[in-house]
Amino acid sequence: MPELMGANDIAFPYLGIYLKDLPKSFSIFGFPIAYYGLIIGIGVVLGVLMAVYVAGKEKLDPDIIWDFAIYAVIFSVIGARIYYVIFSWDIYKNDLLSIFNTRQGGLAIYGGVIGAFITLFVYCHIKKISPYKIGDCGVHGLVLGQIIGRWGNFFNREVFGGYTDCIFAMRLPVEAVRTQDISLAHIDGMVKMGDVNFIQVHPTFLYEGLWNLALLIFMLWYRKRKKYDGQMCLIYLGGYGIGRFIIEGIRTDRLLIPGTNIAVSQLLGMLMFIFSIVLNLVVRIIISRHEKKE
Repeated sequence: MPELMGANDIAFPYLGIYLKDLPKSFSIFGFPIAYYGLIIGIGVVLGVLMAVYVAGKEKLDPDIIWDFAIYAVIFSVIGARIYYVIFSWDIYKNDLLSIFNTRQGGLAIYGGVIGAFITLFVYCHIKKISPYKIGDCGVHGLVLGQIIGRWGNFFNREVFGGYTDCIFAMRLPVEAVRTQDISLAHIDGMVKMGDVNFIQVHPTFLYEGLWNLALLIFMLWYRKRKKYDGQMCLIYLGGYGIGRFIIEGIRTDRLLIPGTNIAVSQLLGMLMFIFSIVLNLVVRIIISRHEKKE
């Protein structure tokens, strides 16, 4: 029989996991530090180190990755915030200063990915180097950063799915969750433990993290087998895109295209998947024809 749960607790009851007193932040010398920001920061650092590691294996100068990473991180964060604000405008339109407050989350990965790729092509154009070689190294770090960053969502009690009674069901205190993320199905399946009401949800942050881990393992395996520069970028875009398309359909905090019921991340995910498949086929055909001529 589990202990009575409190307002800062998280449970995976069917796995027998009961996590007690997990706050969203902690203090150092009276200065509050959000776990969300800390974990995102760790993800960024380890992601850059992963990209540097792959660059070394590819016989590229690691200093190029370090230099590019400075710009990529800055513009990825800006892109992630802009993307989130655009598709959550109703939250910010009456309080514009809140746009600059990211302590409670509000960074959309797709915006970060878009910002990173724009930065990649601009940086490489200025430096007169191949964006495809650098990109093939960078996407390994990008997906690792995403895997780690999803645990920031865990501490923030966000990025979860609808009600479920499956073995991976996660219970979150109602008062720790944003009201707009709670559905009628959550309310109908609400569980009371002690004096605290809990909703039971799909841990979609975990699903996406595991999907991305599998994608990273495949990318590390395939790296030596790639046929052309830029192929690892396409594998990342296609692999992440189709995974996000599937998992996004479960989430309750989907960002919708204004005036529609279409989740923008699902649409982008499918477009990324189709784009990567088609472009990969086109490039492979071009390479094959070129080899035959030789």
